[in-house]
Amino acid sequence: MKRVSPRQLRRLQAKMLGNLGLDVKELGRASRIVIELNGRTIIVENANVFEMRVENESIFQIVGGEVSEGGKIEEERYEPSSEDVMLVAAQAGVSEEEAKSALIEANGDLAKAILLLKSRKV
Repeated sequence: MKRVSPRQLRRLQAKMLGNLGLDVKELGRASRIVIELNGRTIIVENANVFEMRVENESIFQIVGGEVSEGGKIEEERYEPSSEDVMLVAAQAGVSEEEAKSALIEANGDLAKAILLLKSRKV
């Protein structure tokens, strides 16, 4: 079997993937990649990153590198502004303390906080 050079191999691969409607690009070597998932962190260092595009979607592939797992991520606690608290309190007909706690529970979503408070009143 004839040996294929890396350059020819990349061209052949690009042609085959292009026929399938895939566009693959090598983005380069990343010094550090951090993936945050539901309270845990995965860190990949010195990895090659590829992007594969299919229509309007992108798929990123991480190849190689040194993988380690970080500690738990502490989520930043949301603190509502006084304007948001007054608005929710006025719309739901509750005290500012109740409005503030509902905003924290709804993570700042004003409509969700108002609906939450109104559903509790019924």
